[in-house]
Amino acid sequence: MKKYILMLGSFLIVFFAVGQQVDNQLNLLPEPVKSIRTKGYFKINKNISIEAPNVISLQPTLQFLKQRLSIPTGYKVSINNQASLASIKLLLNKQADPLIGKEGYHLSVTPSNVILRANEAAGLFYGVQSLMQLLPAAIEDNKLASNMAWEIPCVEITDYPRFGWRGLMFDVSRHFFTKQEVKDFIDQMARYKFNLLHWHLTDDEGWRIEIKSLPALTTKGSKRVDKTGYFGTFWPPLPDEPLNYGGFYTQEDIKEVVQYAKEHFVDILPEIDVPGHSLAAIVAYPELSGTPGSENYRVRSGEKIMDWRTNGTFSALVNNTLSPSNEKVYTFLDKVFTEVAALFPFEYIHVGGDECAKNFWEKNDDVKLLMKKEGLNSMNEVQAYFEKRVGKIISSKGKKLIGWDEILEGGLADNAAVMSWRGEKGGIEAAKLKHEVVMSPTTFAYLDFMQGDEIIEPKVYASLRLNKTYEFEPVPAGVDPKYIKGGQANIWTEQITNTRHLQYMTWPRSFAIAESVWSPKEKKNWNNFVQRVEQQFKRFDIREINYARSMYDPIFTCTNNNGEPLISLSSEVEGLDIYYSFDNSFPDRFYPKYSNPLTPPKDAVLFRTIVYKGNQPIGRMITLPIVEINKRTGIKKPAQPEE
Repeated sequence: MKKYILMLGSFLIVFFAVGQQVDNQLNLLPEPVKSIRTKGYFKINKNISIEAPNVISLQPTLQFLKQRLSIPTGYKVSINNQASLASIKLLLNKQADPLIGKEGYHLSVTPSNVILRANEAAGLFYGVQSLMQLLPAAIEDNKLASNMAWEIPCVEITDYPRFGWRGLMFDVSRHFFTKQEVKDFIDQMARYKFNLLHWHLTDDEGWRIEIKSLPALTTKGSKRVDKTGYFGTFWPPLPDEPLNYGGFYTQEDIKEVVQYAKEHFVDILPEIDVPGHSLAAIVAYPELSGTPGSENYRVRSGEKIMDWRTNGTFSALVNNTLSPSNEKVYTFLDKVFTEVAALFPFEYIHVGGDECAKNFWEKNDDVKLLMKKEGLNSMNEVQAYFEKRVGKIISSKGKKLIGWDEILEGGLADNAAVMSWRGEKGGIEAAKLKHEVVMSPTTFAYLDFMQGDEIIEPKVYASLRLNKTYEFEPVPAGVDPKYIKGGQANIWTEQITNTRHLQYMTWPRSFAIAESVWSPKEKKNWNNFVQRVEQQFKRFDIREINYARSMYDPIFTCTNNNGEPLISLSSEVEGLDIYYSFDNSFPDRFYPKYSNPLTPPKDAVLFRTIVYKGNQPIGRMITLPIVEINKRTGIKKPAQPEE
């Protein structure tokens, strides 16, 4: 009997421990610095009273909170700026708490009230985002949600960001996105505590910002021939094809977007990409290239204009670079940066500097004279000369220069910051030179890469799965952290033509970046992160934001086993079952379940898989032709006999 009681007691301890563990899962993303689940819930009543300070910068946050608490609940929400008996209080500290800084907050939820404290309005904004995630997912609905228990788990949260620079780069040059679509992007990123939009406004495919002193940049440089297919493989446009695709933002548009971002505590970093990637500018003003015939150039529509070699080198097929030896270029850039600096309050301007093909410079007599005059010994030093002159122009506008890591080559301009994209090497080098660095390496942070198997994903030249993105660590080993401003993910849009595809490529990998730049390094946990991502999926479903479920897709590893293909399957996510077929039919959970590597039957044509979580399909059905499997293994098989 005593043994039975002991066993029962042990069972109850385990049962309640497991129950408590499940109950303690708050599903906040990014993970807070410190969160303690306490007993009970705060139940929202039908008359919601909110106390908040009368601060102008906080008003959009309060309107957001009022909207979210009223529309799906149907409850009445009132906001009182004076001390009151409100059950929800947003308070600014009279004496700043040094622990939480400018963007941190303390959130206390008890059965009787909700109290959110911060030093500044930004902290209250981020605290409100966490508060929303504590509520049921239906709080995201834009219609009345019936039969809901509107309650918040009791918690004590102390939270603040690890880095001050938490960014996403949005390329609107390769494909144009409307002002409203940019606002929507800002809204989505701010909900997960990103605070920096890197706005890539110019490239070979279009100049997207109005410069009033240089009107041809938008009258000529913003339009191109519309093409559909795989960008980079299109035929060159014919002379008579209409310029029927494009767009740009007026300066009034820019001001509106900047203000919208400010209301969401997001800074905007504008990028004017020079001296390479400048074909749209050259179409507008051909004299900037220094190459005869450039007056016949057209804005790129997706045709091949660069020769990329397997050894990593490249050259331009048309001259898409500004001439470093032409004084008109610096006059042009002075006009551009004068107007850009006036539009964007952020302290930095991004000048690109990446992938500058120098083969046209090598043939240019004026560039050779410049090298002799300035004592320049290489084309990298020529670009460094250009970057330093551009840096002085930007400094004269009261701004700081930041560029891609190529600006290191040939010598870095004084006070220039470096954005490291070609892995971590450039960032490490710049930090050791005591320059500020933002880490955005392709290894972890390029969201235009495929996120699942290329047989089912929109094809791009590289892959980056969610679990790899989650490994992003902005401070490389051996680097003084004080030089690392933070990190960001980059979304290049050559293959992204619309906002639904943009969302698909952005989420959920941006969740991983958000956690890498906000949360403490030691709190990152992949399995826990997956659970929290799944909860965000529910919210995105309600908000009708698209996202990728690629993390559920199997990872196919095909090897050559003595002349026969061997297929191994694995998964990013634990606890999933993979079912398969070779007989051309569509598998479900009543089909064979994968457990060991498979050899296709001799005459099989297709291999299909479907992933389940319990009794529910959770992944996409993927068809991998046996021909593709053989190709991946290097096995050459004779063609199937025709019927």
